[in-house]
Amino acid sequence: MVDVLKKSGVRDAAEGVNVGSDFYEALDEHVKEAIHRAVERAEENGRKTVKARDV
Repeated sequence: MVDVLKKSGVRDAAEGVNVGSDFYEALDEHVKEAIHRAVERAEENGRKTVKARDV
């Protein structure tokens, strides 16, 4: 499966702390689930465009 997040972006956002390798996978999965829920909400509202209000 495709990684949604770039590790370098996650490291930059963590601002000065180390990031464990298992964190990347867990965060990536969390983001994928959020995207899936947003897509479902958009479809339920008859839209093909996911918007901020779907998050």
